[in-house]
Amino acid sequence: MRALFLHQNFPGQFPHIAGHLASISGNQIVAIAQKQAKGLANVAKVVYEPSRPPTKGMHHYLIGTESSILNGQAVAKTMQALKQKGFVPDVIIGHAGWGETLYAHDVYADAKLINYFEFFYRARGADTDFDPEFPNTADDVLRIRTKNIVNLLSLQGCDAGISPTNWQKSLYPTEYQPKISVIHEGVNTDLMCPKADATFTLPDGRILSRQQKIVTFVSRNLEPYRGFHTFMRAVDILCKRDPDCHVIIIGSDGVSYGRAPLDAKNHREKMLSEVKIDESRVHFTGHLAYADYLKVLQISTAHVYLTVPFVLSWSMLEAMAVGCIVVGSNTAPVTEVIEHGKNGFLTDFFDAQKMVDSICEVLENNEQLAHIRANARNTIIERYPVTKSITQYEALFAKLLK
Repeated sequence: MRALFLHQNFPGQFPHIAGHLASISGNQIVAIAQKQAKGLANVAKVVYEPSRPPTKGMHHYLIGTESSILNGQAVAKTMQALKQKGFVPDVIIGHAGWGETLYAHDVYADAKLINYFEFFYRARGADTDFDPEFPNTADDVLRIRTKNIVNLLSLQGCDAGISPTNWQKSLYPTEYQPKISVIHEGVNTDLMCPKADATFTLPDGRILSRQQKIVTFVSRNLEPYRGFHTFMRAVDILCKRDPDCHVIIIGSDGVSYGRAPLDAKNHREKMLSEVKIDESRVHFTGHLAYADYLKVLQISTAHVYLTVPFVLSWSMLEAMAVGCIVVGSNTAPVTEVIEHGKNGFLTDFFDAQKMVDSICEVLENNEQLAHIRANARNTIIERYPVTKSITQYEALFAKLLK
């Protein structure tokens, strides 16, 4: 098989399927990505670069759309160069979010195009109208509808689509949903596994282990989309309620989703000006290397995962694979995975006091809740293993190429 992956940060959502295809003798696997992409062993990476940034002064509804078109145009030129060298893929697999797959069929008319559909934007009923602290403006409503231009072109132009959760698929227009299969990229449960003697060393040299009460929180960036503001209010209460626990917060100070605060440098600084915490027990690590991130999960007593109704983070599934007891927000798509009292606990996204009650229940009854840890890991092993993801992809390939 010849397969072409399109993702500006390749491998992105495709490390397992791309790695699997690359491991099969006779396959030729190529990825088109931007220069910052890490790439993957045995996959030839070809770098593309947009010809220019979006037009200065353009209508703000269309900045993202033009950026996507510039990406798509640059990828099309890169594909044309590959075609001239004799590379013609059987399948093209790409993330639809940045426009890179827009013109794939215009270069490779006979290849089967599979688009990864992560999120269909809605002004109501999903992420942006969920938190009353951050309401939509009338202008936001119109802008959000316009953001789906590339989504809709990508839906029309592909042979098949995939979404990682049923809820994320359900956001797409009903007329296109038959085109979309639910295939999660999968979790490496051999790597993400419990370790009884794991330790994590703080910057000041103190060593934390499973012998202590450890509350963990992970987000690529610390921001309201991932409930950071509510969590910090809970930490304020928790520090007073349990003088022995430590809180480890992994994440950077940028903005992945939503907006930066107007009255502070970042959301961490904003929340630290609002709440009172015990700085000797609340540890902000910033971004961590993957091995250190795994150690933090392995010593966790209670792992808090919060999100507005939005894309499900890998970190929640990885925490469950490690055997963490997750205290998760009662929001989609978290509720697609966590069953309250069986493989984790659900709590109100906005209620810091109830969140603390759930966290303390775990901290105070850790040994009695060992079955929750086991059930969490088994959920990932049964529903989200890499092997299942690869099998689903291969079935989709077979269907399209028959």
